[in-house]
Amino acid sequence: MEQIKKFISYYKPYKDLFFADLFCALILSGIDLVFPLAVRYLINDVYILKDSEKIIQTVTYIGIGLFILYIIRYFCQYFITSWGHIMGARMEADMRRDIFDHLQKLSFSYYDEHNTGKLMSRIITDLFDISELAHHGPEDLFISIIKITGAFVILLTIHTKISLILLFFTFVMLYFSYFYNKRMRKVFRKNREKIANVNAQIQDTLAGIRVVKSFANEDLENFKFSNGNVAFLETKENSYFIMGRFFSGNNFFQGLLYLCVILSAGIFITKGTLQTSDLIVYILYINIFLKPLEKLINFTEQFQRGITGFERFLEIIQTKPDIEDKEDAQDFINPKGNILLDNVSFRYNEKHNILKHINIKILVGKTVALVGPSGGGKTTLCSLIPRFYEINDGAITIDGMDIRNIKLKTLRNNIGIVQQDVYIFSGTIKENIAYGKPEGSDKEIIESAKKANIHDFIMTLEQGYDTYVGERGVKLSGGQKQRLSIARVFLKNPPILILDEATSALDNESERFIQKSLEELSKNRTTLVIAHRLSTIKNADEIIVLTDEGIQEKGTHHQLIEKNGIYANLYNMQFDEKYT
Repeated sequence: MEQIKKFISYYKPYKDLFFADLFCALILSGIDLVFPLAVRYLINDVYILKDSEKIIQTVTYIGIGLFILYIIRYFCQYFITSWGHIMGARMEADMRRDIFDHLQKLSFSYYDEHNTGKLMSRIITDLFDISELAHHGPEDLFISIIKITGAFVILLTIHTKISLILLFFTFVMLYFSYFYNKRMRKVFRKNREKIANVNAQIQDTLAGIRVVKSFANEDLENFKFSNGNVAFLETKENSYFIMGRFFSGNNFFQGLLYLCVILSAGIFITKGTLQTSDLIVYILYINIFLKPLEKLINFTEQFQRGITGFERFLEIIQTKPDIEDKEDAQDFINPKGNILLDNVSFRYNEKHNILKHINIKILVGKTVALVGPSGGGKTTLCSLIPRFYEINDGAITIDGMDIRNIKLKTLRNNIGIVQQDVYIFSGTIKENIAYGKPEGSDKEIIESAKKANIHDFIMTLEQGYDTYVGERGVKLSGGQKQRLSIARVFLKNPPILILDEATSALDNESERFIQKSLEELSKNRTTLVIAHRLSTIKNADEIIVLTDEGIQEKGTHHQLIEKNGIYANLYNMQFDEKYT
């Protein structure tokens, strides 16, 4: 019932359109019920008249009346087909908006556990079937009920006993449909899961196509895709076997219904309780009765497709974000940038702590560098400050305010992040830089590019700032993409800066360009740096050595070298490697 209530809520913005659609369906159903009545009247009351002029006159009037009704039916059918589908498409758009909006509210933890391809399947494939159900469901249900009820009432007036036989077979068909309905629901859900797996495999392979080709692993990817594709085919075949039994069974019962009506009608005609002309009309009404009944039965397939899709839709919509604003959360206005991590601990999924009792203080405008072996939690620690993950113990404050009491949007608006793995959106250079401040002017964008040492390169391109960079910036080098990401942060102009191994994947020449840009970017900002190349953080105000045991060392570069501990060992190893 909760699912149905939620589904119905999407009709609310379009209730006028919805009721107009049902009104047209009502008129359409009524007109279809009129025709056999007109036939019965002509056979029983008009054609038996001896006055040919009267017959022609009556037939003409009935013909004109039916013609007018069919014109009305044309417009009703047009409205149902066009505006009914438009209503379904608008509901689909609303659902897609809601699920996309909700996905953006979910934290990194959710995406750590869910595949992008499967999420895309829910947004695209599932919602299409939901929109079809949204349009055709109520309409088909309403038309079927009107026609079945109207036809049955009229059939009762023609002959009660035959109508009761008809009713008995109708209940048998409905029970048969209910039985297979439950089986179809299970198999359709499996279909959804299997096609989501196929979509996930396609997304994964295409996103990594350069890696696939570089290892000549096309056969491996074909094998993995084939497994998912065959698994989907098996569930699809199973669903068609069930559907085959379902539809053929219903057609069999319809045939039995006709057989019983004809046999019983023959008995009643011999007894004189049924006229032959009434049998003709009765068969016409059986057709009107059976068509909506068949549509109602066919609707169960559509219903199962739509409702299983809606269940999967709700799984996401009803996933509560584990990081969201408190009711009394405050805006973060003009922060200075004093950051304090007070006894902070963090763990993923209730497993062992990644960070244990971390205490770090970063004063306004100072640069603090995090170094240490992989797996020590450096990137995780930096992800806690913008609340990409929620700490388990302790507190993180900025200018004395607990970040959990700050509105997420304003908190993140005041933090700039430059990562090692830069994501460049499909679009132009200008659009990618403007991502740091969508309302930024062209002048601000160009100034940011100059500060990031990328402007001169952009001007060498034929289309300059309007140059299309390709999917994930494929037309740019690693250093160029990195400088674009730095230009974004210059444009954003945040008081707090996080540099997550921003130069570790670059060649020496690119690193010099980037390092110069980063030094310019870090001026007068509170900066937290994760460094792999220790030569880049020699001038940091404080260097913190972080391992899986927690903070092991603190101090300036010279202090830590003199201490001859973990940092000195790491630095000397890099120095030796550089000159061997």
